[in-house]
Amino acid sequence: MAERLAAWVWVGAGALAGVAGIVNVVGFLGFQHQAITHLTGNTSLLGAALVSGDTRATMHLAGAIAAFVAGAMLSGLVIQDSTLQLGRRYGVVLTLESMLLLAAVPLFRHAQWLGPLCAAMACGLQNAMATTYSGAVVRTSHLSGMFTDLGIMLGHAIRGMPVARKRLGLSIVVIASFFAGGIVGAWLFSAARYAALYVPAALTGVAGVAYVLYRQQQRLRGLAS
Repeated sequence: MAERLAAWVWVGAGALAGVAGIVNVVGFLGFQHQAITHLTGNTSLLGAALVSGDTRATMHLAGAIAAFVAGAMLSGLVIQDSTLQLGRRYGVVLTLESMLLLAAVPLFRHAQWLGPLCAAMACGLQNAMATTYSGAVVRTSHLSGMFTDLGIMLGHAIRGMPVARKRLGLSIVVIASFFAGGIVGAWLFSAARYAALYVPAALTGVAGVAYVLYRQQQRLRGLAS
């Protein structure tokens, strides 16, 4: 289970949750005030929009949900497995996420509804990339599962039952990182508006390229040996 979580999983989960926190708060503060990663809320809003006959909102919300799913689908096509493991093509997915966030900036600036769609697709890519590791569910773009795990384990602790401490720690790391990303994102948005997205774009882009280079180096070493 999560008691065997490797160090790179802790670092990666925290960093990606921070990235998602920044992207999501920019969506909330942006021209449509729409969550990027919160599909539960967007699905509820979509139902309300359909009932009220708000065609514009219906199109925007349905598009955001479809874009997130499309991003997850693309991640599945590239990585081809839901279990986290070094050696898979995470660098490709992170680079694609970076490109989508870069594309979202000018679209947001011109109040184009394609801006939130690019951001949602980027988050779908990221969330599908980080799904499970050693039996622990790892979601980095939203917190419902992490808060649920946190509550379950606190309940177990109160009853005197064994608690998976590293799984508890992972939940806290993701929640804290997402929250910190929201704070940073709000500050960046107040200072630079949609250019705030350049920060998560740079983080994912650098990480993606670095990972690709690392994997190439590993392959070369394997051939040499």
